[in-house]
This record gives sequence, structure tokens and C-alpha cells, in this order.
Amino acid sequence: MKTNKLLNLGMIALVSLTFACGGGEKTAETTAETTTAAPVKEVSLEEKYQDDPIYIKGIAKIKESDCLSCHMVGRKIVGPSYSEVAEKYENTEENVAMLANRVIAGAVGVWGEVPMPAHPQVNEEDAKDMIRYVLLLKR
Repeated sequence: MKTNKLLNLGMIALVSLTFACGGGEKTAETTAETTTAAPVKEVSLEEKYQDDPIYIKGIAKIKESDCLSCHMVGRKIVGPSYSEVAEKYENTEENVAMLANRVIAGAVGVWGEVPMPAHPQVNEEDAKDMIRYVLLLKR
């Protein structure tokens, strides 16, 4: 008799626990149909900035230079990615001038011990155009 009582109490506890944890009761969450949203199309940089003169001028000058030997938009190669640079620096004229100077004069220690070589053949206006392009790439 005691065994049956214990067994009944155990069953009641199990059933209570099941209902307390969400079993047996249907809510709007469990009965609502799952709708699948249309996939969001990721827009490429080219599409996003196709009419932006800063983007157009800057990417053209970067492609003419040796920048892509050490930098990529989304990942680090030798130097930081353009996205990392854009995240680190606000898009201000002071930062554009400072970063353009680093492109021309070279730099070391800002992103690690690997130096960025000087690019004295790049004039200041071209360097600023490249930097303005890079700073557009903030996530």
C-alpha cells in the first residue's frame, strides 16, 4: 500500500513537473505557424557606393597603387584591413590628413611591428582620396 502511494505521488510529481516545464499546454508560440521571411540580399560595396564620387575616385586610385598588396577590405593581410582602419578612425578631415601623411611617409607601430613603407610617389590629394574611400567602409 505504501509502495502504491509513493508510486502515485511520484507520478503526480512527474506530471506536475511536465506541465510546469511547458508540456501539455499550448501557447500562441507553439501553435503559431512559422513564417519564413524573404532572405535579405546583402548589398556589395560596389552597389552601395556605385554613385558616390568619394568611393569611385578612391577605389580607382587604390587599384592604381600597390595598396592591395598589403591591405584588403574585409581581412588583414600584412597591414590592417580597410574595415579595421575605418572602425578605428572617425571620418574627419584631421584624420584624413593624418592617415594620408602616413601613406606618404610610411609608419610603424600603429598596427604592430610590421612597417608600412613610405609611398613618396603618391601626392597628398591622391592619398586623401584613398583614405576617404577607406573611411567609408565603417561597418
